[in-house]
Amino acid sequence: MLKYLHIENIAVIEQSNIEFTEGFNILTGETGAGKSIIIDAIYAVLGHRTSKELIRNGCDSARVSAVFSNVSTECIESFREIGVSPDEDGNLLIERTLNVNSGGYIKVNGVPISASALKNISVMLINIHGQHDNQALLDRDNHYLFIDRLADNGNQLNEYINEFKNFNSIRNQLKALEMDEDEKLRRIDILKFQIDELSSANLKTGELEELKKRKAVARNIGKKISSVKGILSYLNDSEGENGAINSLRNALHLISVDSELELSDELEMLHNCIEEVDSVISSLNSNIESYNSDDYDIDKIEERLGILSNLSSKYGKDEQAMLTYLENAQKELQTILFNDEEIERLSDALVVSQENLITKAQMLTKSRQRAASVFEKDVKVVLSRLNMPSVEISVEINNGRYTKNGCDEIQFLFSANEGEKKKPLAKIASGGELSRVMLAIKSVMAEKDTVETLIFDEIDSGISGRTADMVGVQLKNVSASHQVICVTHLAQIACVAASHLLISKETRQGRTFTDVTAVTDNDRVMEIARIMGGTQITESLIESATQLLKNGQENN
Repeated sequence: MLKYLHIENIAVIEQSNIEFTEGFNILTGETGAGKSIIIDAIYAVLGHRTSKELIRNGCDSARVSAVFSNVSTECIESFREIGVSPDEDGNLLIERTLNVNSGGYIKVNGVPISASALKNISVMLINIHGQHDNQALLDRDNHYLFIDRLADNGNQLNEYINEFKNFNSIRNQLKALEMDEDEKLRRIDILKFQIDELSSANLKTGELEELKKRKAVARNIGKKISSVKGILSYLNDSEGENGAINSLRNALHLISVDSELELSDELEMLHNCIEEVDSVISSLNSNIESYNSDDYDIDKIEERLGILSNLSSKYGKDEQAMLTYLENAQKELQTILFNDEEIERLSDALVVSQENLITKAQMLTKSRQRAASVFEKDVKVVLSRLNMPSVEISVEINNGRYTKNGCDEIQFLFSANEGEKKKPLAKIASGGELSRVMLAIKSVMAEKDTVETLIFDEIDSGISGRTADMVGVQLKNVSASHQVICVTHLAQIACVAASHLLISKETRQGRTFTDVTAVTDNDRVMEIARIMGGTQITESLIESATQLLKNGQENN
């Protein structure tokens, strides 16, 4: 159950600490006092999507925290799966912070978790009924949801959904394979061309980037070759007559043939010098040869880049993407070439899947039919307690097309008065009738529901008088097995609650502030009198409120 709720800087609530009790809790207050803000804060702390607009004007952040006790084993296990454990008393503390400049954060017992993870699990903590739930009753496409909850057929539904997905997958594969012969031949020609074009390119991952680097180098090669050839022309001209090496050799010859010179040391030094110059010439020639290789041939580089660019425009942004395209094209070609065998295999699989789908759909339908019978009887009983003694409600289940939810077309038929023909609920129910039908459904569901806390936001819409008395009694009945938190404008409902919380609003120093306080004794009488008579609270009205509260509390 929801034990404590702390709200800080949410809209007009600067700070509020709210303590809820077991059983029936009521929230009242004048229109615009901030009752909806408390519901918004609860939605936020349960992980629902929220807006930064909730943050109080002038504040950088807002915070909502809630303490839950007596949490169901199923819920605890779900939290454990994401690394969250209850405290030593079995409590869960959920904290959510909203920031103006960032997304904020959520923690459960100090462990950060995502909003989506919390939202998925929080459905086991609180069930909130608001005006949008009444609208769900108006859409027949939602009616199966109520029946399925009562049927407790989650396993059967999951089995059906898995088979439904399998059936559609097989059917889509068959559809992709079943093409006419002309289209088949055209596709084979296209795939063969693409495979040949990509295969002949000898694609290598990283080649495109390497070519771009070599192209940048190749643009400077010409200048480098010219400079090296200039150096060589001084060392060894092309005719071999005027270069430095030739001059050195001539000098060596003169020294070696003239024995009278006695220049043996100089002769050796000249030998060494010629060898060094020869080495330099050889190195420079090798340098030119390396620059003249295909690796730095600008024309060939441009040609290869053109090929890769053309392929990239058709098959992918880089070599890996093009290789992936090639692999997929090869697989598709093989599938088409051998699709007769594959079609036969998939056709057999489709027949089996269809039979399984029909069987599972029938089992799902039977579970809904059983639940519908219970639904009709139990909801009618509760509605009779809600001042609708002549009501008739039934669940119409017809065969329809197969969808992800089964093959059943389900809608609620309704008649509020004796002798009237039952018609679709959405077409004939008034606002007050719709609220009571939803309360009756929620009451029936509560008997099977493991959710400890039920919140009703203005379940009293469109009702008054004796009907309001009966709605209050029904809410109190539900609170015998669940914690009930109800926002109401009716004194008949407020007076039967075990705990009464008053939401009030006032202006201080130019700012609006909303406070939530528990009211008892005379303060509670005055609030019930206000609900009954508005601003004109007379002695007789106070007496009526006192008696109404006394009557409402007699059975608590």
